[in-house]
Amino acid sequence: MIHRHSSVHQLPVIGLILGVLLLGSGPLIASEPAASPSPTAVPGGIYRWPLPEGAADLRFNTRPVLTRGAEALVGLPLSQPLGPAEITYRLGDQTRSHVFEVSDKAYSEQHITLKNREMVNPNPEQLARIRRESSRQRALYLAFSDRTPPQNGFLRPLEGPVSSLFGHRRFFNGEPRNPHSGLDIAAPTGAEIRAPADAEVTLVDHLYYNGKTIFLDHGQGLITMYCHLSEPLVNEGETVQQGQVIGLVGATGRVTGPHLHWSVSLNGYRVDPQSMMSMLVPGDAD
Repeated sequence: MIHRHSSVHQLPVIGLILGVLLLGSGPLIASEPAASPSPTAVPGGIYRWPLPEGAADLRFNTRPVLTRGAEALVGLPLSQPLGPAEITYRLGDQTRSHVFEVSDKAYSEQHITLKNREMVNPNPEQLARIRRESSRQRALYLAFSDRTPPQNGFLRPLEGPVSSLFGHRRFFNGEPRNPHSGLDIAAPTGAEIRAPADAEVTLVDHLYYNGKTIFLDHGQGLITMYCHLSEPLVNEGETVQQGQVIGLVGATGRVTGPHLHWSVSLNGYRVDPQSMMSMLVPGDAD
């Protein structure tokens, strides 16, 4: 198990006042006290914050944040340091900040054996392809469209046992790799994959690691990815509805058997898909 520990030091009130005064003629920045720890304010989780009336231009690490009704949903990266974190926003002609606490979460390890060693140590030509594909995917994850975010819940795209949890620290043939950035759901080849919410299709392609892949843009920085498909059933630029079949389960790319790898990204950071399903409850944005 992996544990991270951090000590949190509260900023004295007088220090906060002096910090504001030292800004001189620059824009006024006001800070709120740190919020109590939230069970979802963890690396790889989602922080839910009730918005002050009139709050606008919310940002976390300079990235725009999804707002839904009178609340904000902020994605936290798996690499997020423990302790205080900050959302900035505009209120009238002032720039303000909201500070909240990020708590620890232990993620387990997973060891995977792959017969195709080029999926562990690609050759130079394959590495060049992987870099090109990674750059394209990063740009899609950072997209922030004006589409209205999901209002009718967020469905699980496929029924089946979870074969790999989000956040696993992964080892391929004994070599450490980045933590698992999605949820793996085991299912037979040809099983139907459904859109968890209304969206625009922003990518349909066959990628080196991910195999046949689909990206969906659900609005305001909420992006989902579906990997290892046997067949995509949608096209780039198409609009899909919640529950619509978008593709079929397969075993393309870096896999040991047929399954769906499902990633959910919020403000450019991969977050736990199960947290997103629990956050986006129908009618909860009113």
